[in-house]
Amino acid sequence: MLLGVLNMGMSIMGITDSWQYVVKGGVLLVAVIFDVVSSRKSGK
Repeated sequence: MLLGVLNMGMSIMGITDSWQYVVKGGVLLVAVIFDVVSSRKSGK
C-alpha cells in the first residue's frame, strides 16, 4: 500500500521513472532491514 501511495505521489510531482525505482528500492530495503532487526529482537 505504501508503494502505491509513493508511486502516485511521485507521478503527481513529476519525478522520472528512474528515480521512482530508486525510491521504491530504498523503501523496500528499509522495510527488509526493519523486519530482520525486529525479528532478531523478538527471538524468532
